[in-house]
Amino acid sequence: MAADESGAVAERKGSVIAAGVIGGVAGAALAGHRGARAATMGAVAGAAGLMASEAVARARQRPGEIPPLWQRIATSAALVAPLGWAAGRLTRAGPVAVGAATGTLGGLLGIRPQKVLLGPLFGAAMGRALASGRRPVPASVVASTTMLAYRVASALVFRDAQVSLLAERVRAEDLPFVVPQVATSRYVGTGYVRELAGVVGGRYVADASDVGIVASVDELAGPEFDPANVDLRVREFYEHTTRFTLDIVPQWRLWVRPGYLLYRTVVARPLGQANVPMNQHETQRGIRSRIDTITSPGTDVVAIRGWIRSFIDTDEPIYVGIYTTYRHGGRGYVSVGFPVPQASFTATLLPRARAGGGLVLTSRSDLDQPGHYLAYVDPDSKDLTVLAVRGFAEQLDVYVQDDELRAEHAFFLFGLPFLVLHYRMHRKPAT
Repeated sequence: MAADESGAVAERKGSVIAAGVIGGVAGAALAGHRGARAATMGAVAGAAGLMASEAVARARQRPGEIPPLWQRIATSAALVAPLGWAAGRLTRAGPVAVGAATGTLGGLLGIRPQKVLLGPLFGAAMGRALASGRRPVPASVVASTTMLAYRVASALVFRDAQVSLLAERVRAEDLPFVVPQVATSRYVGTGYVRELAGVVGGRYVADASDVGIVASVDELAGPEFDPANVDLRVREFYEHTTRFTLDIVPQWRLWVRPGYLLYRTVVARPLGQANVPMNQHETQRGIRSRIDTITSPGTDVVAIRGWIRSFIDTDEPIYVGIYTTYRHGGRGYVSVGFPVPQASFTATLLPRARAGGGLVLTSRSDLDQPGHYLAYVDPDSKDLTVLAVRGFAEQLDVYVQDDELRAEHAFFLFGLPFLVLHYRMHRKPAT
């Protein structure tokens, strides 16, 4: 306990010192146009001011919380001041150009499409307003003022943050909705679970027979879902997934195709993760679906289930997901972790009943557990720093239609649907 408190004190001191450096550089950039003496005084004032606000913010910060919004806004305004100064000195850019560039940066950091579009327009308008005075306004002042005004306006207009820092350096057991399994190399690939077994211990089974992505649908019982009403074929798919083959038909919205093609080329394929087929022609190459497992040492209990899908002809990975279940507040949840280098992207889904004995797993809920989370795992302490990605949502709907087992897996970005994967599941021939 004493060691933890000492570490927390050291961390607070470090953050205050870092704030002092940021504030000092910002103060010098903001006052530098008045001469060296003014720059020195500005640096001292900036350092003192941002250190004081950081000290207050950290003193009020509870364990696992992030610094308050007002301090984050102040820090971002300070950070862009030297960037504005450099732009003014190197490019001779005017207030409108500097304001537009700063607004663009603020919009991109906001991620949401509305913020991305609003940022440069707001910044240009702010630059024009500052340029309308009698005296020229330094580029550093334009940048800092624009970022400050944009962040405040954005916080007032867009109250529901699409991406937010949920927790900082907390224990994995404090966040049951996060699957903290990471990739220790730059490539995930179809051999991930085998490599994970070497890290966590236990008996590794490749392409395990007659296992499912969940041990039992009964674990998911809750107010919105009674397992007794599930169609036996839907239950069998979840509890014995490897008994089935999957036909996939992807349906992408046109507006997302260019961005996804870029992401797939630059990120997904080199990473060996989240490489979704672009069209039905690709799926006709054949999709291999298997579950690799890791059992706990000395038992037959499956501790880790990795559902791996890849193209049959090349074994190129489509995705590698670690499936887990847990209970919280009288409800069962499914959490799927997608490992990436030193981090994990987790989808935590709430089960709901569907008419006709189907089962819906969805992240769209007002409860505090469902959602999508990007977690960085400290390689030494194993503590988590977690972003809540509220702008992303998904829903998996498994049902029986015309005596055939089907599923629709829909994905949403900022409330807009962008992809639906249509599945047809067929029982494998008896061997």
